[in-house]
Amino acid sequence: MNDPRTEAEPGPEHAATGWLREALAEVAHDITPSRLPLAAVERRGRRLRRRRRATVLGAGFGLLLVPLALVAPRATDSGTQRTTPPAASAPPAPLPSVSSASPVSTLRVVASGERVTAAPGFRLWLTAEGKHWTAPTSPEPQFRSVVDGNIDRNTPGVSLQSETADGRAYLSGLYYGGKGVASGVEIETKAGTVHGKLLELAGHPGWGVWYATTEVDSDAGPDGGSWDFVSQVTVHDTEGGIYAQLKPQ
Repeated sequence: MNDPRTEAEPGPEHAATGWLREALAEVAHDITPSRLPLAAVERRGRRLRRRRRATVLGAGFGLLLVPLALVAPRATDSGTQRTTPPAASAPPAPLPSVSSASPVSTLRVVASGERVTAAPGFRLWLTAEGKHWTAPTSPEPQFRSVVDGNIDRNTPGVSLQSETADGRAYLSGLYYGGKGVASGVEIETKAGTVHGKLLELAGHPGWGVWYATTEVDSDAGPDGGSWDFVSQVTVHDTEGGIYAQLKPQ
């Protein structure tokens, strides 16, 4: 047992603390706590939830718009390429017209005395004096002069020499006096239209030789000196025009 004489007497500080506790307890006992504002809390909670949904939906919609924005220009570009008509291009310039009678030049420039074989037995060569040739029916050289005064080299003209052998006609002649440059020759015959070739000496002498061969019927070819087989000889220039022409009577 404790000795009553040894227990400490309560001091003034202990008494003040006890009094303060009793006073606070009485005040707290008299205070009635207020009711919680549950309705206001619920309304605020709903507002917060709606704001969160709107924020989430807005962010999701923004994320959807990003790929759409990336795809839209491409789709627009590809659509534009499909629907935009190509730029109108200027029509190509028309090609210069060329006479069907002489689409390609057949003129050949030869040296004086140079032999040209047109067909077996049919050979031609030129000298400054005129035309020389042989034919199957005339193996000895024949000659037509351009300097003996029989032709006027200042006036367009065409001459004709023709022979037949074994169902074939050998046609040739002089041409001269035309303007421009001779390019080809077209011969109208009873067998049809024949396109021949041209020979000239170098230096543009102002005259040349044309020649051609064609098959003929035995009763259609020239007989002796008759020119009934040939109806027209036309020498064309490089522009497709007429350099010189012959229409046998």
